[in-house]
This record gives sequence, structure tokens and C-alpha cells, in this order.
Amino acid sequence: MNNMIVSVNPHIYAKDTTQTIMRDVLIALFPAVIASIVFFGVRALLVEVVCVAVAMGCEWAFEKITKKPVTILDLSAAVTGLILALNLPVDIPIWQAMFGSFVAIIVVKQFFGGIGQNFANPAITARVIMLVAFSGAMTTWAVPAFTDATTAATPLAILSGTEGTLPTLAQMFLGARGGSLGETSCLALLLGGAYLIYRRVITWHTPAAFIGTVLVLTALLGRQPLYQVMAGGLFIGAFFMATDYTTSPPTPKGKLIFGLGCGLITVLIRVWGNYPEGVSFSILLMNILNPYICD
Repeated sequence: MNNMIVSVNPHIYAKDTTQTIMRDVLIALFPAVIASIVFFGVRALLVEVVCVAVAMGCEWAFEKITKKPVTILDLSAAVTGLILALNLPVDIPIWQAMFGSFVAIIVVKQFFGGIGQNFANPAITARVIMLVAFSGAMTTWAVPAFTDATTAATPLAILSGTEGTLPTLAQMFLGARGGSLGETSCLALLLGGAYLIYRRVITWHTPAAFIGTVLVLTALLGRQPLYQVMAGGLFIGAFFMATDYTTSPPTPKGKLIFGLGCGLITVLIRVWGNYPEGVSFSILLMNILNPYICD
């Protein structure tokens, strides 16, 4: 009885655990993994396996060295590694992918206390650091298989003035276009997002506010809203990164504000910034502002 800890009410019991939630996220990401292999080949799988393995290995090693409970079986490190991999180009040097997983797990997650203590989404933060450190490799795109494309420029780059021909809207939706491994197939990401909402892992508020804000603002600005919505990392960001439990608001109102902020910053960067994509930066900035969002 001396070891019993009693806290103030309310006392809530839930069947969900970190492991079951992360398992559902991995299942939801499976369509995007399949699409990445279909469009970019076996090397896509190699990048994904390496990122997941290094992420889990770094978590295990850090917790062993610091004599903390080993948590790799909760699958959170696997989710971080896979999300990071899906945000990388297929031709990224393997050592750079390994570096990204190390940064995500050790620097962003473990240095701040582990799961639930990080100030920002680890995969997003690692990707932004990689964009700064390895800008050439992180913005070099392979031509997807099964297309007649002669340029690897992404649709956002073409919309920003880079030479090339925009894919059709059908190609945009299915994923036959240049981009990071997991961001090209809107169909795969919608299937995954729908699964997460069905399983009540996430709610509709943040994805709807994020995507809807980009759609409305780019329509008002005359910036081809359908292409803007399906291009870049908007779908993977809205469903899988902006909904991170630790770094986003817990209430419906807060989620709507968070999504609206992400959408606004994304459009500002895409339209007036020097970089054609703004999803990663918008989520990272809103992660930092998250404690100040009124619920």
C-alpha cells in the first residue's frame, strides 16, 4: 500500500495504448509505402527500412546508455523513422537518411525527455534540418515509373516558375509525379487518413482545417488550388504530422486553429517565399506556437 499513488479525479480508463495507436499509424502509412515502391522502385523500400531501423536502434541504444526503460516496443520510433523516410527523395544518400533518423530520435525526442516531451514533431524537425544541411540531395527528384515525364521537377516547382509540364490532375491524385517518397499519392494518403479517423486515432479537425485553408486561400489568389492541394507534402503533413498528439492541441477548437495556422503559413511560403514548399516549416512553426493556442 505504501507504493500506491493517488491523483485527483477525473480517472479515465481507455483501452488504447501508445503501442496500439502507433500500430494503427503504421497500418495507415502502408498504402503510401506501397505507392512509393510502385512509383520509385525497390530503393524506396531500402530508404524506409534504413530510417526505421536506425530510428529504433538509436532509441534502444540511448535508453540503454542512460539506463532508462527501453521503449522501442511502443512503436513510436518506428513511426518516426517511417514518416521521415516518406518525406525524403528516393535517391537520398543512405548515410544522410541515417543522419536524419538520428536527429529525429536522439536530438529532438530523447534529449527532451522521450515520447510526450518533445517540443516539435521529430520527423518534421529532422526533415527541416536535412533541408538546410543537404539542400541539394533533398531537392533532387527522380522521375516516377510508369510516366512519360522528362523532368523530375515537382509540381510546386513548376507552379513557381521552373520549366516543365504539370502532370494531369489524375496523375497528381494517383501519385505519378515527382516528389518525396510518401507525398505523391493523394489516394494512398487519403486511405490512410480515413483509416486513422475511423479508428479514432485522429479527428477530422486539423486535416480539414489545414487542407481547406490552403484550398480557399490559393483559390482566392488565383494559384490553381487543386494543384496546390494535391502537390507537395500537404496530405501527409495534414493527416500524419500536424495531428501528432504531443505537439498539437487536444481540443476540437484548438485543432481547428492549429490547422488553419498551418494552412496560412504554407500558402504564405508557397506564394511569396523563396522555397516552393511550406508544409514542413508551417507545422514546425505551429508546433512552437502550440502552447499558446487557446483551447
